[in-house]
Amino acid sequence: MIYLDNAATSHPKPEPVYRKVEDVLRHVGGNPGRGSHRMSLDAGRILFETRESIAALLNAPDSSRIVFTKNATEAINVALKGLLQAGDHIITTSLEHNAVINTVRRLEGDGIKVTMLLAGKDGKIDLKRLERAITPETKLVCITHASNVLGTVLPVADIGVLCRNKKVRLMVDAAQTAGALPIDVEGMNIDILAAAGHKALFGPQGTGFLYLREGIEPPPLVDGGTGGGNEFEELPERLESGTVNTPGIGGLGAGIDFVLKEGLEHIREYEEGLMTRLIEGLKGLNGVHILGIPEARARAALLSFTLEGTDPGEVSYILDNDFTIMVRSGLHCAPYAHRTAGTFPAGTVRVSPGYLNSHKDIEEFLSAIKVITAKK
Repeated sequence: MIYLDNAATSHPKPEPVYRKVEDVLRHVGGNPGRGSHRMSLDAGRILFETRESIAALLNAPDSSRIVFTKNATEAINVALKGLLQAGDHIITTSLEHNAVINTVRRLEGDGIKVTMLLAGKDGKIDLKRLERAITPETKLVCITHASNVLGTVLPVADIGVLCRNKKVRLMVDAAQTAGALPIDVEGMNIDILAAAGHKALFGPQGTGFLYLREGIEPPPLVDGGTGGGNEFEELPERLESGTVNTPGIGGLGAGIDFVLKEGLEHIREYEEGLMTRLIEGLKGLNGVHILGIPEARARAALLSFTLEGTDPGEVSYILDNDFTIMVRSGLHCAPYAHRTAGTFPAGTVRVSPGYLNSHKDIEEFLSAIKVITAKK
């Protein structure tokens, strides 16, 4: 089996991730913050250590500003629903995942004004148009770091400078880039960042986090117990009501430690090599149309394409059934991005290699696509 759907969730995980999840389940077992016995304290220590690893990954000055969530979608909802009020203005883009699009559409019904900047077919955003869209009512610019359809990496650092100069907060959806691209929340002027734990950070499904710069205090999306005597206590516990996924967070910490040990620059260089070969191999095939910028260094490690005369779902099915190669087809939870690219409603085939894929995996995928195109 060849797994090339890492943009959805990474597989396999590094061995330390599996070992950590099992170790927490077998030997820790306690509920963090719900007691003073050793197992509860050990569980709390796992949460703290994972927060510290995330802070190191993001260059965040205070790990207590990192809130655990069950995924990036929950993190996005906590931030957007907690920070925007009727009359506020938010700017986002046509590249966003439904986690952002559907949330801002819901908020629009509550009196929040939404501007959606149309990206180019290559996924690029015009910074001058972004600057012109900012008004005195603008409270937030919310952008993806890299499109999960086109793969294009947005110039977050430049957007951060613009937002800082305009005194507007910048929120970044880093679901596709945390663990794959360098992120410096201080250097890039990022005020809010949402990330998934189960993609390039190699954590288990059911893990994610939200980073909030000092002074940004959204109310809880979920009310309930936090273990402390004051249910309105400070971050991070205030936004983590209920029992957290301690085994998953332990596995997430092991995944992040793996990334830090391997080095983001090395990971990025390796994935760029896989993507370069993937792009080169698909370019020469009859009927194949690649979406986005054709240079690997300008995109995340994912590539969407269409095959003329063939439904993307059929291509995915043949790859799975005949070649045991796993890719994703459809709209990838981002229909506006497909409208931008001109691939709505059928969508695309998306191939997303990860750091644990081999160059042989790419060659076998390309061979399979050659067989499929030869039959068309």
